[in-house]
Amino acid sequence: MDKSDSILLISGSLRNNSTNSSLLRTAQLIAPPGHRAVFYEDVGELPHFNPDIDAGAVPKRVADLRATIRSADAVLFCTPEYAGALPGSFKNLLEWAVGDDHTRSLYGKPVAWINVSQRGAENAHESLRKVLGYLGTVIVESACVRIPVARSDVGGAGLIDSVHIRMLISASISELIKNLHSPSQLN
Repeated sequence: MDKSDSILLISGSLRNNSTNSSLLRTAQLIAPPGHRAVFYEDVGELPHFNPDIDAGAVPKRVADLRATIRSADAVLFCTPEYAGALPGSFKNLLEWAVGDDHTRSLYGKPVAWINVSQRGAENAHESLRKVLGYLGTVIVESACVRIPVARSDVGGAGLIDSVHIRMLISASISELIKNLHSPSQLN
């Protein structure tokens, strides 16, 4: 059986009806054939990062997060900005990713983000870029895009109905997919 490529989708928002999460759930629905998109559900369930805990057997939620990251071929993020920075729960997820030294961790993995903010959220994405650089990811610049999404763009099922926005999401995913098997991706 052929293995399909896997794209992990991680939202930085814990809010119900988040436009960030709605965009990623829409991305999950419209992922091209041969590419499985997996939405990570447990950002808010991770324990607070503590380097002392990371030195030994990590909590189950952290082990599950790391296994989920390892099983992905690429990661697409979508996060809001709170108080001029990344949301704390999302930063916590990234901090747990730092401690994973497995060969299929985020190191060398293609990543991108979509900014849905109506106002920009540049500080959050600048911070995300810095953390992802520290993690040694391969930031796919052409897939990092701004697609403003208003709450009115989200339909009753929590998905984005706009054909135009879906086309922009699809284009970002396509750019990320182009980088799945580049030489820097061979972990």
